[in-house]
Amino acid sequence: MISPLAYVNPGAKIGENVTIHPFAYIDEDVEIGDNCIIYPYASIIHGTRMGKNNKVYQGAVIGADPQDFRWKGEATKCYIGDNNTIREQVIINRGIRPDGGTRIGNECFIMAGCHIGHDTHVVGPDVLGNGVTIAGDVMIEACTVLSSNSVVHEKSRIGEWVLVKGGCRIGGNVPPYIIVAHNPSTYYGVNSFIMRKKGFSDDLIEDAAKAYRHIYQTQTSVFNALKRIEADVEDNEVRRNILNFIRNNDLRIVGIKVKTEE
Repeated sequence: MISPLAYVNPGAKIGENVTIHPFAYIDEDVEIGDNCIIYPYASIIHGTRMGKNNKVYQGAVIGADPQDFRWKGEATKCYIGDNNTIREQVIINRGIRPDGGTRIGNECFIMAGCHIGHDTHVVGPDVLGNGVTIAGDVMIEACTVLSSNSVVHEKSRIGEWVLVKGGCRIGGNVPPYIIVAHNPSTYYGVNSFIMRKKGFSDDLIEDAAKAYRHIYQTQTSVFNALKRIEADVEDNEVRRNILNFIRNNDLRIVGIKVKTEE
């Protein structure tokens, strides 16, 4: 159902069984997949590619022009996957580079008032609480929760199974399986409750806790902490994910002030 009171550009591609409510705005060069619902006063801007079964609530703007002085008007993209809920007044910017683009994966729940900057990748499934602000070129990996009013600065990376507490300010890389809180962001323990609820064994959770004790509680360098983890923690998926994340980000992680190498 497409309301006659909605604006749908003739150049937009609309899938099957899409509902577009009155006063919604669908720009040119937009693709909306099957079974999506676009509520009143939501705007889908040119360059947006949206998958199936998404709900976009009142006042949201998807594919907005990027807020970055490096963007000079090039045609860029915003990609939305499947089964996402995008609540009221959310703003998601397009990329600033024609070969890049902002990407929201599948099964994300993006609560009211969130802002997601250019070229950010929210892998999904993820939960972004009310008023979360994410700058450009950020990576949010799978199964992560950003609580209300948390702020993520440009080029930060947040690993999988992370819980960011409300109001926390992230200005770096958050390794997987942990809770971070406060300003500046501080290690607050392993995200054990969610890990256990989602099927991680007690042994894997304890291995994660042991690894992070080496990193955050021994006052050694991150370089040395990783060596200790390899010697002390059994090789498994959790250990590998922790080691790979930290090494792939040049040993630079949030919540630690000691030197990063010998």
